[in-house]
Amino acid sequence: MMEPSQSEMNIFSNGKNHDLVDDMGMPMKSMLDEEQNGTQTVRFDDPEGGQESEEFLPSVDGKKPIRFTDFEGKTSFGMSIFNLGNAIMGSGILGLAYAMANTGILLFLFLLTTVAALSCYSIHLLLKSSGIVGIRAYEQLGYRAFGTPGKMAAGIAITLQNIGAMSSYLYIVKSELPLVIQSFLKADTNADLWYLNGNYLVIMVSASVILPLALMKQLGYLGYTSGFSLSCMVFFLSAVIFKKFQIPCPFEEFSANSTAAHIGLNVSSHIHEYNNDIHEDDDSLCTPRLFTINSQTAYTIPILAFAFVCHPEVLPIYTELQNPTQKRMQRVSNISIFIMYTMYFLAALFGYLTFYGNVEPELLHTYSRIDPYDTLILCVRVAVLTAVTLTVPIVLFPVRRAIQHMLFPTKSFNWLRHIAIALILLTLINMLVIFAPNILGIFGIIGATSAPCLIFIFPAVFYLRIVPKEDEPLNSTTKIVAICFAVLGVSFMVMSLSFIIIDWTSGAGLAAGGH
Repeated sequence: MMEPSQSEMNIFSNGKNHDLVDDMGMPMKSMLDEEQNGTQTVRFDDPEGGQESEEFLPSVDGKKPIRFTDFEGKTSFGMSIFNLGNAIMGSGILGLAYAMANTGILLFLFLLTTVAALSCYSIHLLLKSSGIVGIRAYEQLGYRAFGTPGKMAAGIAITLQNIGAMSSYLYIVKSELPLVIQSFLKADTNADLWYLNGNYLVIMVSASVILPLALMKQLGYLGYTSGFSLSCMVFFLSAVIFKKFQIPCPFEEFSANSTAAHIGLNVSSHIHEYNNDIHEDDDSLCTPRLFTINSQTAYTIPILAFAFVCHPEVLPIYTELQNPTQKRMQRVSNISIFIMYTMYFLAALFGYLTFYGNVEPELLHTYSRIDPYDTLILCVRVAVLTAVTLTVPIVLFPVRRAIQHMLFPTKSFNWLRHIAIALILLTLINMLVIFAPNILGIFGIIGATSAPCLIFIFPAVFYLRIVPKEDEPLNSTTKIVAICFAVLGVSFMVMSLSFIIIDWTSGAGLAAGGH
């Protein structure tokens, strides 16, 4: 029997040129099913099996057939961290101060740490399953675990989750960008100006910024824009910290009789429900709480549970990573999550310590209650809008990849198809944001369903199915932990759906799922 070549071994083991036992604890035989003639046999007898395995193993002449998923890893370690960090960082950071106000500092820190650790473990399961079968596509892991139903379930979950996220990002652009322009120009809200029309602005942003970036052939090319996007969020964090030492507590509301009246800004002085039941002096209102339990506490748990959603992007980034190994990609994930964890906690802490119980669900709106013309806060709004806009192309890549896996699994890369899918996706999302903004509520339910699947359930059940029982029996510690992880995901899904349905039926609106 012919021994596999060194190049074959490198591709098959995700770039490792040493024994897989060192990195994955799996003997080489676990990666081959009943070797008879020196080639890998697929687990399912179907016409797609051979094509899928060909994407990761070279042909007889030593050349790999080029597929749309088959890129040579050229993205550096740092750029991969930027891309994954940008995928994690969503608009949800604006609501974390409100979450801390409803949990207390210590309880928030405990929940955030737990979720970060669970996300790292979830990515570990994905990478380990990927290394065992030599596959770096979420949908194909589903195929190897459960056949076509598994591939379709993963592809549909990624598509719905990321379309919902992109819709929410563009809805933020549609609603916030006109207000920012209006505040900078001090324009009259009654003026019928095209550059104050959110529908026009979201189309212009999509066509001029998002589409060109989404047409890049490889995700790694977005490393520079991802780095700039994260820099915008660092600016946001710096402003939040600075404002903590500038704004007194209790703060003074902006007068409704001042210039704000001329631009029709709605300056709210509402205090959240649980604060209405508390009548304390100013010193007490400006005292941080370590633990807080109120009617809103339970609603903050899903927000934190989905704070590190990046799993659809993990394997595409792994595919393009320079010198890809499981350990190297795990380091990329751990560093990205740690950076976001630090930014999340600092933004929540200083936002909460600025406003305490008066903080609103959207932190920047609270600053507007003090001075809607604050130049620094207006610049922060621009930075946040920039970061949100530059996140959309990162989130679009896994959707396009999932669609190609589901509809064109055996097709080679084609520029026309690549561009057409991006155009159709952006057109669909713009139409949803412009003509059916209420559909975002439906995406709240979809997000509450798909996010737990992608974060908890799928990585665990794929791991249980892909890792051979001979190497890790079902009663082994690692698989018992994976089973518990899947059960946790189901619990999160049920809890999130319950909260959203309660909000829906009570008329309070649907919470946004995902980021």
